[in-house]
Amino acid sequence: MQLTTTPTGTPVTATYWASHAWLGTRVEPDVVLDVAGGRIADVRTGVATPPPGATVLRGLTLPGLANTHSHAFHRALRSNAQTGTGTFWTWRDQMYRTAARLDPDTYYRLARATYAEMALAGITAVGEFHYLHHAPGGTPYDDPNAMGEALIAAAGEAGIRITLLDTVYLAAGFGEEPTRPQLRFSDTTADAWAARAALLKGGGHALIGAAVHSVRAVPAEQLATVVAWAGERQAPLHVHLSEQTAENEACLAAHGRTPAQLLAEHGVLGPRTTAVHSTHLTAEDIALLGSSRTGTCMCPTTERDLADGIGPAAALQKAGSPLSLGSDSHAVIDLFEEARAMELNERLRTRVRGHWTAAALLRAASVEGHTALGRPDAGVLEPGAVADLTTVALDSVRTAGAKPPLTAAVAVFAASAADVRHTVVGGRHIVKDGQHTLVQDVPRALASAVAALHG
Repeated sequence: MQLTTTPTGTPVTATYWASHAWLGTRVEPDVVLDVAGGRIADVRTGVATPPPGATVLRGLTLPGLANTHSHAFHRALRSNAQTGTGTFWTWRDQMYRTAARLDPDTYYRLARATYAEMALAGITAVGEFHYLHHAPGGTPYDDPNAMGEALIAAAGEAGIRITLLDTVYLAAGFGEEPTRPQLRFSDTTADAWAARAALLKGGGHALIGAAVHSVRAVPAEQLATVVAWAGERQAPLHVHLSEQTAENEACLAAHGRTPAQLLAEHGVLGPRTTAVHSTHLTAEDIALLGSSRTGTCMCPTTERDLADGIGPAAALQKAGSPLSLGSDSHAVIDLFEEARAMELNERLRTRVRGHWTAAALLRAASVEGHTALGRPDAGVLEPGAVADLTTVALDSVRTAGAKPPLTAAVAVFAASAADVRHTVVGGRHIVKDGQHTLVQDVPRALASAVAALHG
C-alpha cells in the first residue's frame, strides 16, 4: 500500500466506527473504517459495536468534500459586497480594493482562517485559483511565490489539502494592458509566469496546478505555453469560462468565436481541464466541453450572489462533462448548499424536478471534485483511498427524523455546514465534535483577519 501523509507530514494509523456511512451507492449502518498510513485499509460493514480503541463517528459519514474553486481573499468581502445594486463588474471594483490591501502575512492569516472554516464545513481539499502574485504595482516580492507559499502554509495549518492553481493573468481584456489593480496579478508574459510557477514545489498536502484566468485575461497566442506547462507535469488546468455575456461578446468581436471555441482551438480543453462557471454557453460550446471530457465546476451560491445566471449543468453532464462544485467568492462556505442549489436552480430554470439523485450530487461534491483537483484517490470510502472523511449529524433540527436509506438525501437537501460534526484528513481528526482541533476559535480568527484588511 502506498503511503500518504497528513498535512503535517505524519502517517496515521487509526480505526473509525461510523454509525452510518455512505458507500457511494448506498448508506450502510455500523461501518468500520481501518486506516493505515493515512489511507483506508479496510471497510467492514455490520459491526454493531465499536471495536476497542475505535473513534466513534455518530451521524452520516461521507467522503471528505472537495471545494474545487476558491478565491480565499474573497472571504473578506462577505457581507461587505452583498448589499446594494450593480453587476459583477461593480462587485469586481470592491474585490480589487480588498486585494490591494493584502500582503503575504495578512493573506496567510485570512487564508488560514478561511480554510479552517472549510474544514468545519466538511471540506478536506480545496482548489485555490490563485492570481494575487506580486506586491501592489506589480513589483515581485523577494520570494516571487511568497503569496502562493502563504496559501500552501495556511492550508497545512488548517489541516486540509490544497491544489494551488497558479493562475496566468496578463491583460485587462482583448488587446488591453492590465489596469493598475491588475498589475500585481501579471507576470507580463506566459513564459515569465511559467518560470515563476515552476519554482513552486508542492508535496505533502499540496499539489501544484495551473489556471488560465479567462480568455480575456490571457492572449490567445500565449495559451499554448500554459497548456504545455500543465501537460509536462500532468497537472490540473482550470479556467474561468463564459461567466459573463460581456466576455462572450468581446471574444466574438476579437476572434470571431466563442471563448469555448477559442480554448478548444488552442488545446486548452481536455480531461485534465476544468471549466469554472460555464454559465453562458452555446449548444456547440456544450458539445465541445462534453466531447473533450473537460470538467465543469459549478459555483451556484456565487453565481446567484453576483447575478451571473444559471449555467447549463444538466446539459453539460449529459454531453459528457463531469460536474464538480466550488464556493468561489465564499458568499457562504457550504458544499451541501452548493449541491442542492445546482439541482434547485435547474428546477427553477426548467420547471421540472429531479435532475440529479442525492448520490449524484454527493459525487459532484466529493469524488468528481477531488479528481478535478488532481486527486483521483480521494472522495470514496473504499480500500486504497486516502482517509478523508466528514460526518454529518442526523439529530439536528435540519436532519432529525431521516431514516436509511434516505439519510443521503437529507444530507444534500436539508443539512448545512453547521451540521458537520467531524472532519478527518489522512486519518487525522481535524474537526472533532464540531470543534477545529488545530485552529482555536475559528470565528475570532476570521474576524481578526477580515478586520486587519478593512480597519
